Amino acid sequence: MKNIKYVGCDDAALDLFESQYALPEGMCYNSYVVLGEKQVAVMDAVDARCAHEWLNKVSEALGDRTPDYLVCHHMEPDHSGAIALFLAKYPQTQVVCSKQAVVMMQQFGIEAKNVQVVAEGQRIDLGGLSLQFVAAPMIHWPEVMMSYCPEEQVLFSADAFGKFGVYHADEDDWACEARRYYFNIVGKYGVQVANVLKKLADKDIQTIAPLHGPMLEGAKKDEALRLYHIWSAYGVETEGVLVAYASVHGNTAKAAQQLAEILKAKGAGKVAITDLSRDDMAEAIEDAFRMDKLVLCCATYDGDIFPAMHMFIHKLRLKGYKNRRVALVENGSWAPQAVRVMKEMLASCKNVEIVEPTVTIRGALKPEQTAELEALADALLAK
Repeated sequence: MKNIKYVGCDDAALDLFESQYALPEGMCYNSYVVLGEKQVAVMDAVDARCAHEWLNKVSEALGDRTPDYLVCHHMEPDHSGAIALFLAKYPQTQVVCSKQAVVMMQQFGIEAKNVQVVAEGQRIDLGGLSLQFVAAPMIHWPEVMMSYCPEEQVLFSADAFGKFGVYHADEDDWACEARRYYFNIVGKYGVQVANVLKKLADKDIQTIAPLHGPMLEGAKKDEALRLYHIWSAYGVETEGVLVAYASVHGNTAKAAQQLAEILKAKGAGKVAITDLSRDDMAEAIEDAFRMDKLVLCCATYDGDIFPAMHMFIHKLRLKGYKNRRVALVENGSWAPQAVRVMKEMLASCKNVEIVEPTVTIRGALKPEQTAELEALADALLAK
């Protein structure tokens, strides 16, 4: 791709994405320069944190040319934060975006006087290279679009196919942080993702160029497309069980750990266990969607459920959790309420089956209750 140059920036110092998702390896904001024979398009801006570095990279990629277009696929601030500085440096550039993106520019205080609104199927000819626009609303904002360069067989996919981490982070394991990214950022909009995948099916895509994470080619591109079809359908990627617990003094944790061992012994496949009070909540969400079964073990707290569990179930509902089997374990020294509350919270999740029987612990798990955990495991694994 000698006519497409990468000009993105790493933000290794960023600790939280969207002020909530842990970034052990930072984040990257991707941008590309498409050098046609007649015209030049810059594909997206970057976060304001990296604006000056990005402008220097764009200038170097342009050489003695100037940009004719700035294509804005997505208006979230991590991609639009440097637009104003770009337009100050290149005021003649025409901003290309969706109709809704124009409104959002105004909301973010960006003054773009030269704007070309494009819609599904429209095309820009750069001379030897062209850009075909694909509407991608609600992936994961309403103004989002993608663009396809047929001559280079490149899809500029906006936030789709992105991942956490700087550009070269985890080069041999794209799926791990891409999965955590998808289910926490895009996952609620599986129907919309599936719709765009259908629209892209007839295009010969050899390279996916997302706004976060590496460009995907060859086997990595094929695997990314395979996983996106599973994820967007809320399908099962890995047969197994996530055991998620919220424990006040450790007794609920011990029961959860014992149940996890029972599940492993019964051949449950992959069994993951997470402490919702201490482990990364975003990773717990990822595992809940990845696997086909979930166990929630929770202490009763103020006549409700322990806050970490409340947040976990709340986030599952926000992200559209569905098509799964869930088993419940509660603890309560005098008035156990966790099962009732968890059932009520999960009631709005589509096609989520609550496995019976549930298990109630009063204080510490008694030796004779091991049989109850065995029965719960058998019921969970029965289908």
